[in-house]
Amino acid sequence: MKKILLLSDTHSHIDDTILKYVRQADEVWHAGDIGNLAVTDSIKAEKPLRAVFGNIDGNEARMEFPLNNRFFCEGIDVWITHIGGYPGKYNPAVREEISSKPPKLFICGHSHILKVQFDQKLNLLHMNPGAAGISGLHKVRTMLRFEIDGDKIQNLEVVEIGKRY
Repeated sequence: MKKILLLSDTHSHIDDTILKYVRQADEVWHAGDIGNLAVTDSIKAEKPLRAVFGNIDGNEARMEFPLNNRFFCEGIDVWITHIGGYPGKYNPAVREEISSKPPKLFICGHSHILKVQFDQKLNLLHMNPGAAGISGLHKVRTMLRFEIDGDKIQNLEVVEIGKRY
């Protein structure tokens, strides 16, 4: 079993509250718009990190992290990308592959809107953790945490970090 902390859209912001949740996880997954790599360096100093770069990320992040990160965690096929869309409205850049070879868990960021939705057509779970940073239009900073146990995704919890300002 692995305890996962999922965050996105930090936009160069990391604080003690985020790091408190990082320490409680087995792995941390970041769905892009990292900003300053001090964010990911701080996370990697505590726990294993899987991440992708987002549209605001510069060359340093793009050299360190991929656009798409597809891997297995326990028995779950996971795909993380920054701009992925939603069930029925997937980004054209991922639409063909996600339709022909859907993962069990599809994760994206970008919108700053927390959303967890099951795609019945593709039989996958879609997650967007919202935004953990302080930049953007969101009012509440959010993350997700959950467990992967074999082929089960369980104990999903929304973490509200606090107000953006």
